[in-house]
Amino acid sequence: MNAFVIPRISAFCFPALLALVLIGCASSTRKAPVEERAASGRMSGASAALPGVAVAPAEASKPLPGAENAGKPGYYTIKPGDTLIRVGLDQGQNWKDIVKWNNMDNPNLIEIGQVIRVAPPGAEVPSTGARPVSTAKVETKALDAKPPAPGTAASAAAPAAATPAAPVAAPPVVNMPAPSSAASRDADDDVNWQWPSGGPVLSQFEEGKTKGLAIAGKAGDPVLAAADGRVVYAGSGLRGYGNLVIVKHNNTYLTAYAHNQSLLVKEDQAVRRGQRIAEMGSSDAERVQLHFEIRKQGKPIDPAKLLPTR
Repeated sequence: MNAFVIPRISAFCFPALLALVLIGCASSTRKAPVEERAASGRMSGASAALPGVAVAPAEASKPLPGAENAGKPGYYTIKPGDTLIRVGLDQGQNWKDIVKWNNMDNPNLIEIGQVIRVAPPGAEVPSTGARPVSTAKVETKALDAKPPAPGTAASAAAPAAATPAAPVAAPPVVNMPAPSSAASRDADDDVNWQWPSGGPVLSQFEEGKTKGLAIAGKAGDPVLAAADGRVVYAGSGLRGYGNLVIVKHNNTYLTAYAHNQSLLVKEDQAVRRGQRIAEMGSSDAERVQLHFEIRKQGKPIDPAKLLPTR
């Protein structure tokens, strides 16, 4: 009896059991719902952009770092497409110094509208308002006046015992700029320049259009440091310049050497005038050439006005 009943019950339950098994398998293989959202904070913008390129802030209503310094001398507001390398070049500063002055944990994370310090602490341009200087009223006398001769009317009118003259007030002290600043600027202008390459000039500097000279040559030709200095950048992270070397010569001048085939120096390395720092190439350019810039406090100037006459 039992042997007969059990098979009939099993056959009757088999379709239901099979359906339950299939439902269980289907539910076990279904993926759990995943919320696909961008990472919060600044990383969401940085992950979609090139490393080091300024991105839009993650929260539009959030106050941007340094906003209270916007418009102040010695500060700069980040614009679209900026990198710290470009900001350093345009401001005449070492990008690593900018990182240090702003206590940046990650220099690749900068936001459009962020305000950063681009001058050393204490070196900002002073405000235009000058503190008034008080002047003491001083009696003036002719320098060539002589005392009256004895026996003259003026002498008779004089009292027998002259009272001591009141002390003359010392001239006011005017706070003048420290002479060392002017002397430092004069010393900065005393740079012993030389041409970075012996090739012919393909194009001249033109204000507002070209930022330097284009010098022709062959691939592998030496690129020389135009003056003593220290390398503040060596790499290919600045769009349009290819393999680039930037040398800072003092607080006023830096030079840029672009489109190189290979770089022979590293950042923070001291270089001497005439030292081979790169090999000419065509990186990020249509032909082999050296793009050479001289910048004075970050502003491109005509190198031909400083380089010796050939």
